[in-house]
Amino acid sequence: MPVATKTRPTATPVLETFHTVSEAAVRLNLRKPEDTSKKGEKWLRDGVNRPEDGTKGTPFPCHRLAGQLLFSDSDLAAIADMHRNQRDGRSGPRKRRVYRTVKAVS
Repeated sequence: MPVATKTRPTATPVLETFHTVSEAAVRLNLRKPEDTSKKGEKWLRDGVNRPEDGTKGTPFPCHRLAGQLLFSDSDLAAIADMHRNQRDGRSGPRKRRVYRTVKAVS
């Protein structure tokens, strides 16, 4: 007699809301909705195009549909979690200037 096995119900796929790069920059508060500049878009595109080997950080999750780069709400949540309280690599203490004393020639 065969042994009965438990099967897990498969999760039904749910269609998420997708946002363009411009909309994603606004949703991540990288710029204001009334701002027409491209602020934040380059950062998102560069984050998506990071190398897969992780030498320059983990690539951002995204979807590429019909030749467009789109971000779902869960993708934006993952990106925000990746960069929570992350220190900017350019900031930090200023380097001290070393002054050399020159002896006077008499």
